[in-house]
Amino acid sequence: MHPGNSLVIETHNLSKTYKGVQALIDFNLTLTPGILGLLGPNGAGKSTLMRMLATITKPTEGTILWNGRDVVKEPEALRPVLGYLPQDFGVYPNLSGQEFLEYMAVIKGMSGEKARRKISDLLDLVNLRDAAHRQLGGYSGGMRQRVGIAQALLNDPQLLIVDEPTVGLDPEERVRFRNLLSDLSGERIVILSTHIVSDVESTATEIAIIHKGHLIVHTHPEQLLKQMKGSVWEWMTTNQELPALKQQVLVSGTIRRMDGVEVRAVSAARPCADAQPVTPNLEDVYLSMVAQRQGGYQ
Repeated sequence: MHPGNSLVIETHNLSKTYKGVQALIDFNLTLTPGILGLLGPNGAGKSTLMRMLATITKPTEGTILWNGRDVVKEPEALRPVLGYLPQDFGVYPNLSGQEFLEYMAVIKGMSGEKARRKISDLLDLVNLRDAAHRQLGGYSGGMRQRVGIAQALLNDPQLLIVDEPTVGLDPEERVRFRNLLSDLSGERIVILSTHIVSDVESTATEIAIIHKGHLIVHTHPEQLLKQMKGSVWEWMTTNQELPALKQQVLVSGTIRRMDGVEVRAVSAARPCADAQPVTPNLEDVYLSMVAQRQGGYQ
């Protein structure tokens, strides 16, 4: 692997327009090894950015540099060290897990003993050794995602991009997947794109929030949480009062209790006499930032 500081991917004034709609606008981002959690609502432009970084789609304007080389002009500078798990990752249902990975290895230009050893290691890593000879058509969603991660890791990538990887997974599979990503970070750049805050809360070393094609913020999670200190509150209310409350403050969570509803909300000032300050989490930060952009708390 490269020494930590030699891997860097940068986007400069990146824009993408599809049929007159701006999916990404003047996007500037610099990443070094670690896990970036790319957060944003559906339709924010996350997949558009992922596809451009993976050299599948070309930007309308701007540049993408991998270790100083322009990969829009020369995608081959990045492709040999790129691993990509797209959102709509499809598998061949009649192939076994082992056969599918062998097929993907050939596509990536790997062959012979080296490919066989790598596939064997990856089947252990993603915990699919026992299912290696079963057809992919019989795999669960979580197993298919793990095959997807294995194919993305075949070439031991320095840049690993995973787009909405936990959609459709059950909670146990989600946790397993997040742990796997944490184990993989090491000396590589991992970009995890999602609209599920809990997916990045435990794994990301950096957070970027994207909204309507704009980069709102890019920083360390601790920094975001520090900014929110003293702005998150909890108190008890009733079912009847809840709808009106949601018009007045940004409610980031509700829990039904025997004696009513426990409300968690973001507010610069104490929203009511009963409200107690609580420690912010990333969900509070994310909802607050998106709400500010949308010009309201509804």
